[in-house]
Amino acid sequence: MRKMFLTMVGWVATAPALAVDLPQRSSAGAPASAAPAYDWSGFYLGLDVGGASSRECLTGGADIAAFPNRAGCRHATGGLAGGQFGARWQSANWVLGVEGQGDLARLNGSTVSLALTPDTDQNSIDAIGLLTGQVGYAVSHILFYAKGGAAVTENKNSQFAGSGTVVYQTSDTRWGGAVGTGVEIGLAPDWSVAAEYDHLFIGKPGVTVPSSTSIGQAVDVGTIRVNYHFDGLGRPKS
Repeated sequence: MRKMFLTMVGWVATAPALAVDLPQRSSAGAPASAAPAYDWSGFYLGLDVGGASSRECLTGGADIAAFPNRAGCRHATGGLAGGQFGARWQSANWVLGVEGQGDLARLNGSTVSLALTPDTDQNSIDAIGLLTGQVGYAVSHILFYAKGGAAVTENKNSQFAGSGTVVYQTSDTRWGGAVGTGVEIGLAPDWSVAAEYDHLFIGKPGVTVPSSTSIGQAVDVGTIRVNYHFDGLGRPKS
């Protein structure tokens, strides 16, 4: 996941070269080369795409008490895509903001049950949501930011017998927290592109898989984001 995020940051780092040929607005009477500082205030709406990996560990419950070898951790990896909407307020170089993000995900993993071989345990994440606050520091058209807030995941847990017969299948919604960091580059008054990494830490007691147990879940998410910006009145900036 770290290598994927560094690669995405490299992609975003090439954005200023792409922005060189974009026309720059200048105030009346000022030389065309004296472009104004980028304004991060206002609203924005965008799309994101990326990848994620999750690790969930089961503790407690009748199944694990009876079959301790089934206790342990499961992994799932895959892609996700969705969008985000937010608002920002800039004062000098400091930028504060709030954002909501929702993604459809396809994270899947499976492990062979050590106690009930050849049964297979499968786990998946179908959706991820974030509601976060942001604090950032802007250097002209480049914004470095950190974020934190609430996270939610939609999950499925299944077990299949060696013949392929479904032993059990459950789904649940889990809430927790999220922290993240990113770098965003303004390409034009209305457009920006960003690379972001988020870590989700989520716990859920009383999950039935198939008897009641507790699940701790950690999810690492890396995304590339494209945003369209509006002013404080909801009008395009250009």
